[in-house]
Amino acid sequence: MAAQTVASTTNTVTSPDSANTVDLGPAAALSCRECGHRVPLGPLFACEECFGPLEIAYDFSAYETEDLRKRIEAGPANIWRYAPLLPVPADVAEKPNINPGWTKLVQADNLARELGVTPGKLFVKDDSGNPTHSFKDRVVAQAIEAARAFNFTTLSCSSTGNLAGAVGAAAARAGFRSCVFIPHDLEQGKIVMAAVYGGELVGIEGNYDDVNRFCSELIGDPAGEGWGFVNVNLRPYYAEGSKTLAYEICEQLGWQLPDQLVIPIASGSQLTKIDKGLQELIKLGLVEDKPYKIFGAQAEGCSPVSVAYKAGHDVVRPQKPNTIAKSLAIGNPADGPYVLDIARRTGGAVEDVDDEQVVEAIKLLAQTEGIFAETAGGVTVGVAKKLIENGLLDPTLTTVVLNTGDGLKTLDAVASDTGLTATIRPNLDSFREAGLAS
Repeated sequence: MAAQTVASTTNTVTSPDSANTVDLGPAAALSCRECGHRVPLGPLFACEECFGPLEIAYDFSAYETEDLRKRIEAGPANIWRYAPLLPVPADVAEKPNINPGWTKLVQADNLARELGVTPGKLFVKDDSGNPTHSFKDRVVAQAIEAARAFNFTTLSCSSTGNLAGAVGAAAARAGFRSCVFIPHDLEQGKIVMAAVYGGELVGIEGNYDDVNRFCSELIGDPAGEGWGFVNVNLRPYYAEGSKTLAYEICEQLGWQLPDQLVIPIASGSQLTKIDKGLQELIKLGLVEDKPYKIFGAQAEGCSPVSVAYKAGHDVVRPQKPNTIAKSLAIGNPADGPYVLDIARRTGGAVEDVDDEQVVEAIKLLAQTEGIFAETAGGVTVGVAKKLIENGLLDPTLTTVVLNTGDGLKTLDAVASDTGLTATIRPNLDSFREAGLAS
């Protein structure tokens, strides 16, 4: 691969609450994804010209490709190995953070045999190995650096569960106050995991979309002054954490793009940022450019993007969620239209599976690879199986399926028909009577 010159300059921004300038690494501006209008870095999330979503624009210059590759490979075994490509200060690894990332990419040959995939071609990116056992640690780690830069004192979010735990843990580690908002009827495991870090956890009567609307109102109220909402006014920075999944997958594959990826859809941000990360690696010369396909995965009980894709629509119509996959239960996904664009541009698709298929897929992954996925992982494995059966996913190509969380968070999904094989007396006769002897 020919060497390329790529960027890495340090930029500064003036905090809204201070005259001091702060370092956000190579982040140069906020750019509207719709109209391209640019504004200075700050705690903003909507374009003042067209109300489109803002995202980070970078100034990548001065790095030679191979030098950048060596710097990454010599970095810590977490997401900060990619600090030159993220909106964080150069000394980010020295600050108190939960340091997520560099999770396992598992070659899933046993699962491949069950699904009819060529051995050696199927991988599971298992993000349950993060500090709070979900990929949300990646995005919160980014957001907390922006919160420091803008002198926020309280870290907050609207959450379907995993994000609440990630915010609680990161805030505790970094010395922030936290106050997070969730639907009142989340899985008990996620409620406990969010509350244990000592921050304030508030249940809202309603679904995730109701929670998100409330948080948007709070941002505009004096009561929300000094609050950094990781997935609202810090969203452009927060979302960049998902790019690190793309970086890791390619590095773990030997600096190669996968041919196919199956990614769960909640808001859709993870899928769009993984695509952004892949495109950045191509432009930086860190991977060789080649076609890849991105497939989105939803639960049937909350599948607005899948419905729109199958109908050939560009507009995603909101749904009222009704699925066991509560971490994906966002009925009005903000990035839904962009997911449709990416699936169509790459030649992928968006598919869904019902709750029974989700449970079957959780068990299949556990029984073949020893990976206990939460319901979102059941969705991606179930969708991968369905795509193969329908001839949409090529079983001979390198395929990565994402598991974004630990099954211990969603025990209720499999608890009803999973338990003891037998109960016996403590003697050999009872053991043999139970038919357990080989």
